[in-house]
Amino acid sequence: MSLYHSILRSLRRSSSSTTTLRSFSYYSAQQIPPPPPLSSDSNTDHTTSSNYYTSNPNPTTTTTTNHNQSYQYPPQQPPSYQYSPQQPPSYQYPPQQPPSYQYSPQQSPSYGPSSPTASTTAPPPFRNVFEPNPNSTTTTTGNVSETTPNSTTKPFKNVFERSTSSTTPSSILSNYNSSSVNGTQPPPRYGFSSAEEAAAERRRRKRRLRIEPPPHALRRDPAAPRPRPDPNAPRLPDSTSALVGNRLNLHNRVQSLIRSGDLDGGAALARQAVFSNTKPTVFTCNAIMASMYRGGRYEDAVNLFRYFFIQSKIIPNVVSYNVLINTHCDAKRVDAALDVYNQILSHAPFSPSPVTYRHLTKGLVESDRITEAIDLLREMLIKGHGADSLVYNNLILGFLELGNLERALEFLDELRERCLVYDGVVHATFMDWYFKQGREKEAMESYQNLLDRQFKMTPVTCNVLLEVLLKHGKSSEAETLFQSMLDSHAPPNTLSVNSDTFNIMVNECFKLGKISEAVTVFKRVGTKEKSKPYQMDAACFNNIMGKLCENGMVSDAEELFAEMPKKQACPDFTSYKIFIELYLKEERVDDAVQFFNKMSETSIRPGKGFCDKVFDELVKRGRIEEASDIIGRMGEKDVKPDPLSYEYVVMGLNNVGRLDRARDLLDQMVKNKIAVTPNLRTNVFDVFGKEGRIHEIERLLGRQCEKTSVPSPAPHGSTPMGRQYGASSSAPLQKPGQEMGFQNTQSN
Repeated sequence: MSLYHSILRSLRRSSSSTTTLRSFSYYSAQQIPPPPPLSSDSNTDHTTSSNYYTSNPNPTTTTTTNHNQSYQYPPQQPPSYQYSPQQPPSYQYPPQQPPSYQYSPQQSPSYGPSSPTASTTAPPPFRNVFEPNPNSTTTTTGNVSETTPNSTTKPFKNVFERSTSSTTPSSILSNYNSSSVNGTQPPPRYGFSSAEEAAAERRRRKRRLRIEPPPHALRRDPAAPRPRPDPNAPRLPDSTSALVGNRLNLHNRVQSLIRSGDLDGGAALARQAVFSNTKPTVFTCNAIMASMYRGGRYEDAVNLFRYFFIQSKIIPNVVSYNVLINTHCDAKRVDAALDVYNQILSHAPFSPSPVTYRHLTKGLVESDRITEAIDLLREMLIKGHGADSLVYNNLILGFLELGNLERALEFLDELRERCLVYDGVVHATFMDWYFKQGREKEAMESYQNLLDRQFKMTPVTCNVLLEVLLKHGKSSEAETLFQSMLDSHAPPNTLSVNSDTFNIMVNECFKLGKISEAVTVFKRVGTKEKSKPYQMDAACFNNIMGKLCENGMVSDAEELFAEMPKKQACPDFTSYKIFIELYLKEERVDDAVQFFNKMSETSIRPGKGFCDKVFDELVKRGRIEEASDIIGRMGEKDVKPDPLSYEYVVMGLNNVGRLDRARDLLDQMVKNKIAVTPNLRTNVFDVFGKEGRIHEIERLLGRQCEKTSVPSPAPHGSTPMGRQYGASSSAPLQKPGQEMGFQNTQSN
C-alpha cells in the first residue's frame, strides 16, 4: 500500500495547475538543479503532430516544433538517472554474486503540455538516450532535434513527467505493475522488486539467524555466572594447556632427574608434589613411569600407575595405559595387559590407539598366542582403525618364526591392499628371516622391491634396514643407503637421519677396527644441492667420545668435546662423566677436578651415586681441600649434594683435623635441610667430643639431627619401590572394575 500511495501522490502533484515542476528528492539527493520552469506567457508555438506518448502505435510523421528560445539536445538540465541492472538479479541470502549496476539515463523529459489523447504503454528496456536508436528516426528543425520511435519500440514512461492520462487507482496500479516487454522486468526499487519479496527476505533472514546465530550471540556474558558442571560427566585427562607455570617447572625438574639417571629422585619428587598445590600433570606421571619401564623396573612402573591414577585420582590418558600394557607384556603378564585393554573399552573416555594394538599383538606373539593376536587385529580393523604396519609386522614375524612363510606373505599382501604406502620395517623383517635361512637372493630381492616402491621412509625405518644390512655383512648396500639418507636430509621439511643413524654407522666402524674412518663418517654430510648437514646433539658426541676413550684416543675425544659448543650441542651429564671417570682412572686428578668444577658451575644435575664416587676418590687421594670447596659451591646452588657426599667429605675433614671446615659444612646441611646419616652423626659427636667442642654440635644439630636423620642408604635397587608407596610390590593388586585402569600384576 505504501507504493500505491506514493504513486498517487506523485500523480496528484503532476495534475495540479502549477506550471513549475517540483524539485523531487532525487534532484536534491544528487545535488542536481531542477529543470527550468515553463512560462505560461511564452510565445512558444507547440505544434505537435504526434506526441512522445501517443496512442497511435504506428506514427509516420515527425514532429516539428519551433521555439523562440534555442534549445539543445540533450537539454541543459541533467537527465534523471536510475539504477538498471544488466540482468535482473535473483535475490538469495547470501547472494551468490552481487548484481553489477550501471547508470542508465532516462529519456529527456518533455516540458510541453502532453497530448490529451496520450495513453500509457508498457515500458521498454532501458536505453541510453545519448546513443542513436536503430528503431527510430530523427528530424532536426532549427536547433531542435526530436526522435520518433518506430512501431516496434515503445518508450518507457517517465514517472516524473506530468501526464493527463487516467489517474484512477486501478489504472495507476495496472500501469505501474504492468508486465515487462520482451521478458525484461523493471529495475527493483530499494533492492527488491516488490514489498512481498522484501518481506519474504526478512523472513528468510530470521530463519537463518535461528539456525546459525551470529558470533556475538554465542559469546558468553563475562558477568554472567558460570553454569554448574555436570557431576555425572566423565572426567577427562589433562591437555597440553595444563603444562604451564609451576606444573611445567615441576615437569622439567622431574625430566632433569630422569636424564641424569636418578629415577628414584624423580619418582619421589613427583609423588611428593601430589600433596602440594602444584600437582603433577599426567605427562609428568607418564614420564617417570616410562623411565621405570626403560630401566627394567617393571614392578615400580606398575606401583607408580596405582599411586598416581588410582590412589591420587589423577586421570590417565591413553599413553598411561599403553605404558602399563607394555610393562605387563614385557613382564610376561599378557593376561593382565588384556585386562587393561578391556578396561579402556569399558571405562575410559577414549578409544585405544594403534600403539595399544602394537604392544598387545607383540606380547601375544611372543607368548605363542598368535591366534589371539589375529583376532585382535580383526577387532582393530572393525573398530575403524587403519591398517597399522607395525601390527601386521608383529604377526608376520610370528609366522616367520613358526616357519609359515606362506601365511606371512598373505598378511603382507593384505597390508598392501589396505595401504598404498606402508612402513618398510616389514621388508626388514623378511630380509632378516631370509638371511637367517641362508636365502640371500630372496633377502636382497625384498630389499630391492622396497626401494623400487620409492617410499618416503622415516629415519627409524631406515635405521632398521641399516642394522639388518650391517648385521649380515652387506656393508656396500648399507653405505649406499646411508649416503642416500644424507642426500635427502633437508630440514625442516624432510628429516632422513637422526642420532641413531650416525651411532649405527660409527659403531660399525669401531667394530671393524676402522677408527679413523669412524671420525670421517661422523662428520659426513650430503652431497646434493638441497641437502643440509645434520645438527648433531649430545647423544652423537657422547657415543663417539666414549668409543674414542675406550680405544685410547683421548686427544681426539677432547677435540670433539671442544667442538660441541661450536656445533650448538650442549654437553650433558654423560659428556662430563666420560672424561671425569677416565681422568680418575688414569690418575689425572687435576683434570678430573677441573671437569667436575665445570659441571658444578652449570645447571646439570649429576647422576645418583656419581658425586659420591668422585668425592670418595678425592678424599682417598688426599685432595680433601678440593673436595670441600666443590661440595661447598654445590650446596649454594640449586643442585644440592646428597647426604652420602657430605658424609665422605665431612668425615675426611674430621680425620685431618679440619673441624672448622667440617662444622661449616654441617651448618650448610642444616640450612639446606639435608638429612644427616647415622654414621656421620656418630663420627661428628666423637671427634668434636674429644676436642671439647661437643656443645657446638649439640647447638647446631641437637634435636634437628634426630629429626632429619635417615638410615644409611641401601645399595641401589635393594629397596622395592612398592614399599615407598605404602604397599609391597608382592601385594595383590585390584582387579579390573574395582578401580579404573589398574590390573592384577600376578604372573600368569
